Amino acid sequence: MDGVVQALPVIDTTGRQTMQTPEDVAQMLRLKAAGLGIKHIARKMGCSKNTVRRYLRGGGWVAYKVPQRAGALRGLEPWLAQRLQQHGGNADVVRQDLERELGVAVSLRTVERAVAPFRRELRAAELATVRFETAPGEQLQIDFGETSVAIAGERVRVHLFVATLGYSRRPYVAVFSHERQLAWWQGIEGAFHHFGGRTRELLIDNAKPLVNFHDAQTREVRFNERFHAFCRYWDVLPKACAPYRARTKGKDERGVGYVKRNAIAGHAFDSLAALEAHLAWWMREVADARVHGTTGDIPIERFRAKEAAALRALEGRTTFQPLRECVRRVHADACVELETNRYSVPWRLIGEWVTVLVNEQVRITHAGQEVAVHARMAGQRRASIQREHLLGIVGTEVRPKPSAVDTLSTAWPELLRPLQEYEALTGGGW
Repeated sequence: MDGVVQALPVIDTTGRQTMQTPEDVAQMLRLKAAGLGIKHIARKMGCSKNTVRRYLRGGGWVAYKVPQRAGALRGLEPWLAQRLQQHGGNADVVRQDLERELGVAVSLRTVERAVAPFRRELRAAELATVRFETAPGEQLQIDFGETSVAIAGERVRVHLFVATLGYSRRPYVAVFSHERQLAWWQGIEGAFHHFGGRTRELLIDNAKPLVNFHDAQTREVRFNERFHAFCRYWDVLPKACAPYRARTKGKDERGVGYVKRNAIAGHAFDSLAALEAHLAWWMREVADARVHGTTGDIPIERFRAKEAAALRALEGRTTFQPLRECVRRVHADACVELETNRYSVPWRLIGEWVTVLVNEQVRITHAGQEVAVHARMAGQRRASIQREHLLGIVGTEVRPKPSAVDTLSTAWPELLRPLQEYEALTGGGW
């Protein structure tokens, strides 16, 4: 075609190929019109004389056309997209399937280039979330978060229970030393009492203390039997968000991060009680009173306007205390271990198997007879020892406290002589 020429690569002084731009070609044409020769133009433009001749002969510039080569994976795009989705975006597994099933042996980098568009689509689909709003009093989202806090000059690992009302976004926060079932029970009940009522649903993540099994494909859920009993006691419906899809519980997921960044970060506390008092103040003065970024309302006002009246009454329920029964062997220190804590029993039962009944108390029986009763401890690695359980072990006998007379008779026996001896020494009676 007259007046048009392809842009050609030029070898620069470093050996790299460079392309002549439309501005460069226009400059060549202007220099030629000004009377400069091809050699002079080539020197000024930093290219070869043949390149200048080609552009001047064509009288203009066109884009350089890269020759299209048939790729090894050409025509396999649908298969690649399906396998990439099946393997969760793992290109190396797709490469293995290619060689094993289709006999196509290529490098991992080749597969990664081929599936790059499909990977972007897969990532976008994973991040896509349809926002849904719950009715007042409908749902309470609960979760735990773990963080490190400065307490009494030391870094202490604490577990933050965070509950968020689905409609008003009003939060409740409590601090625990663990995330076992007892902490979940106390956290949920604390939220009910804090809000003054119960929601109809509890939306949870797939926490092990609550969920035994959740199939990601069929969405079949098997909750822990004790969690079922807890929900029956409070008359609430448990729901679990899809595995690996905690964004379906996003209101509370963001709430956990908000507590860490806003209420905890940068603060130090003299004691655990000081941390709890700080969180109570923070809920009241900061979290409840802020303008929520999604709703545009103040949570406490939104709660008072509609959600408070929609919550169901507690109906006299105080706390869920299921009776748990387990069997333990008495250790050499005359204690049984429960939830990392130790509870003493009579030492004669060392090595024996005993039955432990647990709710707000720890009751221990042997051969149908109750042998020990302890208050259940909430912390970890603590011990509840009753001294009478150890009587009879060497070094633990309880001896009566000696009287003052016994002490004198042992230390200074000469001070306890009969009075007649003192009268004789002084020359008679008084």
